Amino acid sequence: MNKSHNLLGKPLQYLKGVGDVKAALFQRLGIFTIEDVITHYPRDYEDRSRLKKIIQLEDAQKVSFEGVIASKPVESRPRRGFVITRVSIVDETGLINAIWFNQPYLKNYFKKGEKYIFYGTITRKRTFEVLNPVYEKISESGPVNTCRIVPIYPSTGRLTQNAIRAVIRSALEYAGDELIEFLPEWICKEYNLVDSQFAIHNIHYPDSDNAFQRARERLVFEELLLLQLGLISLKSLPETDQPGIKFGAGKQVREFIQRLPFELTKAQTRVVAQIEQDMESGRVMNRLIQGDVGSGKTIVAVIALVKAVKSGYQGAFMAPTEILADQHYHSVKPMLERFGIRTALLTGSTSVKDAKGLLKDVSEGNVDVLIGTHALLEEKVVFMKLGLVITDEQHRFGVRQRAIISQKGENPDILVMTATPIPRTLALILYGDLDISIIDELPPGRKKVETYAVDEHMRERINKFIRKHVTQGRQVYIVCPLVEESDAVEAKSATELADELANKTFSDLRVGLIHGKMKSSEKESTMLDFVRGEMDILVSTTVIEVGVNVPNAALMVVENAERFGLAQLHQLRGRVGRGEHQSYCILFSDSKSQVARERMKVMEQTTDGFVISEKDLELRGPGDFFGTRQHGIPDMKIANLYKDMDVLKQAQEAALKLIENDRGLKLPQNQMLCQAIKEKFSKMANVISLN
Repeated sequence: MNKSHNLLGKPLQYLKGVGDVKAALFQRLGIFTIEDVITHYPRDYEDRSRLKKIIQLEDAQKVSFEGVIASKPVESRPRRGFVITRVSIVDETGLINAIWFNQPYLKNYFKKGEKYIFYGTITRKRTFEVLNPVYEKISESGPVNTCRIVPIYPSTGRLTQNAIRAVIRSALEYAGDELIEFLPEWICKEYNLVDSQFAIHNIHYPDSDNAFQRARERLVFEELLLLQLGLISLKSLPETDQPGIKFGAGKQVREFIQRLPFELTKAQTRVVAQIEQDMESGRVMNRLIQGDVGSGKTIVAVIALVKAVKSGYQGAFMAPTEILADQHYHSVKPMLERFGIRTALLTGSTSVKDAKGLLKDVSEGNVDVLIGTHALLEEKVVFMKLGLVITDEQHRFGVRQRAIISQKGENPDILVMTATPIPRTLALILYGDLDISIIDELPPGRKKVETYAVDEHMRERINKFIRKHVTQGRQVYIVCPLVEESDAVEAKSATELADELANKTFSDLRVGLIHGKMKSSEKESTMLDFVRGEMDILVSTTVIEVGVNVPNAALMVVENAERFGLAQLHQLRGRVGRGEHQSYCILFSDSKSQVARERMKVMEQTTDGFVISEKDLELRGPGDFFGTRQHGIPDMKIANLYKDMDVLKQAQEAALKLIENDRGLKLPQNQMLCQAIKEKFSKMANVISLN
C-alpha cells in the first residue's frame, strides 16, 4: 500500500477520539501512524451477520439480535469484588435477560426505551439469557461491532476490540482515496489481483467470504513481493558485482586435511569441495553452510581459512557472543598454529593495552586469522589483506554487519554458518544471494539425545534424575526463559530458581548462574568454571543456546518449555550429547494449549533439525520467524510462509521479472513500487541499492 506521507504518515492522534493515552496503548502494538493502524490486520473473524428475532433464539447459539431496553439495569453484589448487572430486552416476539459480570458502569449506561443490537451466546433456563454480550446502540452510520463479519485484532491488555475497530474505521474514513495503487498494472492483471482499496476495505470488513479471500491474496502477494524486491536490493551491494580473489593453495589444504586426527564425513568433504570451487573461481564467494548441531561446520570453516592464509591473505572469523568467540579461538588456534598460521582473539573484554598491540599486528599482517565478536566491525580494526570473512550463527547478524566487515577487504569471500536449521524455502528467501551448502550428516559415534516432555507432577522424580547424573560425574544445564520475576508472565526466573536450587534442593551441590544481564567478565568466569568441571549445575537463560561446548554436560532441563520456539529448543538440546555419555533433555511444560502440546511431541519424536524447523514454521505461522528482525527485514503482517507458499512462488517470479526488465526500478510504472520498498525497508536505507 503506497501512501501520501502528508496524510497516512501522520501520528494516530490526528484521528478523532485518539488522545495521547490511547495512542500510547496503540504504540505497545507498534502502531504509531495512520498507515500503521490501517495495516494492523485482523488475526481472526467472527460472523455476527445473522440478526434474529428473540423468539428464534436457541440454546448455545452464538447470534446477533435487536431489542429495546425494557427495564432499568439492576445491580447485585453476591460477594465482595463481584458485581452482576442485569437488564431486560424485548422485541415484538419476546423477552431476554442480558447479564454482565464486573461491569458496574453499565448500571448508568442503558436507558429504558433505547434500541440496541446485541451479540453473544444464548443460554436457555427458565427464560432466555445472554452472558456478557457485545452491545451496540443503533445509529445512522450503521453497526460496527454487530450484524456483520467482525474482525478480531491482535490486542494488548487495556485496548479493547471495540476501541481498535473504532480507530481503524476512523482511519479508513480519514484515508479516503489516499490508498494509492502502487503495483504495476501488468502485475495485477497477470496474477489476477484486486486493487489496493478493495483489499484494505475487505480485509477489515469483508463484504463476503470471496471478497475476504481475494483481499487477503492481494495483501499477501504485495507483502511477499516487497520482501523479495527489498532483499534483492539489500543483497545487491556494490562489492558483489566486483571480481573476487582467485585463491590457490590446494596442496596445502590436502595436507592439512590429512593431518587431522579424524576423517571428514562425506557431507563435510562435499561442502569443502564446494567452498574450494568458489574460492578458486575468481568471483566473490557468498555461501551459507547449514548444519545441525554437532555436524562439524567449524572444521569446514577452518579448512577455508587455511586456503585463504596459504594463498597470502588474512581471515576474519566473527561469532555473536564472547563465549562462542572464545570457544572458537581455543579450539581453532592449536589446529592452525601447527600449520604455521598465527591466530588472535579480539572481543569487548580485550584490554585497551592488548587491543592496541593486536590491532597493530593485524594491520601489519602479523596476524593471519582474527577471531572475535562484533568488535571486529569497529573502525579501528584494519586488515592488511583481508581475503575471507566467516560469520558464525549468521541469523544473529544483520545484512548491515555483513556489509561492514566485507568492506574491510578487497571484495573478500564470504562464508556464513548457522546451526539453526532453516527450511529450504525460507532459506531461499532470507539468503537469496547465497549459495547454500548443507552438512546433513553427523560424525560417527554421536548418540541421540533422549527427550521427554513432562509436567510439574514429575518435578521430584526429575530432581532425583539430576542428582543421579551429578553423582555419576556428569554436569547439568537448567534453562529458564526469564532473568527476573515478571508480573505479566508466570515463568520461573533464572535468578529465583538458581537461589532455590543452591540453598534448598541441591544445597550440597555446586550451582552456578549465567544470564544476559551479567557483565561479560562474570559470564566468562562462570562459563569457564562450568567448562572446567568446577560446577555441577548451571542455571541459565538462553545465552548458552548457541555453540557452547561442554562434553561432560549430559542433561538439559528446560523450564516453561512452551515459551520457546521449536528451533530454540533444538538449539538448547544441542548443548548436550557432545561427549561419550548418553544424554537427556527434559522439557517442563504445564501448558494445555494445542500448539504447545504439538511442539513438545515434535521434540520427543525427532532430533532432525530440518524436520523441526519445518514444523516450527508451520506452527508459528506469520510473524517474526526465529529472529528475522535481526536480518534487517521487516516483520510480516499478514503472510504465512508455510501456508502461503504458492503465493510466495508467484511473488518471487514477479520479482525476478521486474528486476530483469528494470534492475533499479527506475521506469515510470515502477517508481511508486520502488518508493514502497524504500519505505518498507527504511531502517536499512544505508545499504539499500534501489535508487
